[in-house]
Amino acid sequence: MSDLHVYDTTLRDGAQQEGLNLSVTDKLAIALHLDELGVGFIEGGWPGANPKDTEFFRRAQSELTLRNATLAAFGATRRAGGRADSDPLVRALLDSGASVVTLVAKSHGGHVERALRTTLAENLEMIRDTVTFLRGEGRRVFVDAEHFFDGYRTDRAYALEAVRAAAESGAEVVALCDTNGGMLPNEIADMVGDVVGATGARIGIHCHNDTGCAVANSMAAIDAGATHVQGTINGYGERTGNANLVTIVANLQIKQERDLIEPHRLAEATRISHAISEITNVAPYSRQPYTGSSAFAHKAGLHASAIKVDPDLYQHTDPKAVGNDMRMLVSDMAGRASIELKSRELGFDLDSGSEQDKAKVARVLATVKDLELRGYTFDAADASFELLLRRELDGKLPDFFDVESWRVITDSRGEQDALSEATVKVSAAGKRVVQTGEGNGPVNALDHALRQALASAYPELADLELVDYKVRILDTEHGTDAITRVLIETSDGSTTWSTIGVAANILEASWDALLESVTYGLIRAGVAPR
Repeated sequence: MSDLHVYDTTLRDGAQQEGLNLSVTDKLAIALHLDELGVGFIEGGWPGANPKDTEFFRRAQSELTLRNATLAAFGATRRAGGRADSDPLVRALLDSGASVVTLVAKSHGGHVERALRTTLAENLEMIRDTVTFLRGEGRRVFVDAEHFFDGYRTDRAYALEAVRAAAESGAEVVALCDTNGGMLPNEIADMVGDVVGATGARIGIHCHNDTGCAVANSMAAIDAGATHVQGTINGYGERTGNANLVTIVANLQIKQERDLIEPHRLAEATRISHAISEITNVAPYSRQPYTGSSAFAHKAGLHASAIKVDPDLYQHTDPKAVGNDMRMLVSDMAGRASIELKSRELGFDLDSGSEQDKAKVARVLATVKDLELRGYTFDAADASFELLLRRELDGKLPDFFDVESWRVITDSRGEQDALSEATVKVSAAGKRVVQTGEGNGPVNALDHALRQALASAYPELADLELVDYKVRILDTEHGTDAITRVLIETSDGSTTWSTIGVAANILEASWDALLESVTYGLIRAGVAPR
């Protein structure tokens, strides 16, 4: 839609993040999501440099159908003293089938001499020879000028000569790379503006986030004349990550009204961001701009009062533009407006203005403040707040089951791992059940025992899985006698919810959170008491 290239390098540079390991199948799946988002280019990896990336490009030729993006293969200029047409890694770029090749080239004299161990003149010839050869083979060529900004500081003339060598040989874009991530926006703007004026080349920008400025640096480069921007989904990348491409695109499109991707695709950004998080197995960052679950979450009562009048008073943009939504958090900071808005979000209308509704809101607010004083935190446990709301409005929750008792034994024998065994006694569907469950810890054992005890009455519980468990000691000065807060996250395979328990005993707190998790899961599934 625009002459500004949006170039994603999640599958190559993003995959260098610590702890992130993508299979070929993962990369193919992520590529489809990126294409759906509407990026212009997807860098698939370095064919010939490692078997996984070679296999990705082989499979991509028959298995990957891109409707919006163009697939790019990443590689390097030919080796010193050789020829591009006979360099095996350059040949692997051709064999990849990608119509775009992105070459990394040295633009820092110190790196040329100490890392490549060749001369400055030979490095320029390596750039010219490789770009010329690939262009002659019908490929579009982009060049990543590695360590450009550090090299520019050391030797401006040579850094500019490297850009000219690439552009004059046929490179469509020369992306200036802040490889060490140490630049600041004013520095980027000055250098990019100088390069654009001095070379006349089409300039791109590739930023790392080591100063926390990757997005700001990318924006500064574009303001200074760059027309190609590289980044990764969710800001993945080594060390502190790369520039977050979704944030850059949203800033440019929403704030500066540049037409980069179709609006209906940008409106899928949150879903796609989270879907890719599932594939990478990297938990979404809740405070990520635009797509984070907290990006449009409001906690203070003063904010809620204003938002009730007009959401734009405390939101910088409409969250629906990026597929996100406003959330109200309920806490001891909440006022009446917070309760009313959160209740409406959960499907309960307490905003009629009637005296009856006002009394209900006041009662819920008083209960929330009292419980938070005792250690509860409902801004992290929406499911528990909904149960509290139902309890306050209806007088009770659905009577799915009755708990007679529970107990846990942990047994350790010699050097063997300790094993926990839990026994629960419950009544459900007119039957009393005594059930024992084993687990690798007392909470795991309780979870197994409870769901097994209720399995015959409520087979729907088979879909539930405890996916996260957090413990916090609230009054540490009391040592082992301290109050404990437990947060449990549960999934039914399509969504998750969090419940809370607070008690002096960690197992009692865990049990309360488990009970609320199961109760909420049954309500969510539309199950009636049996």
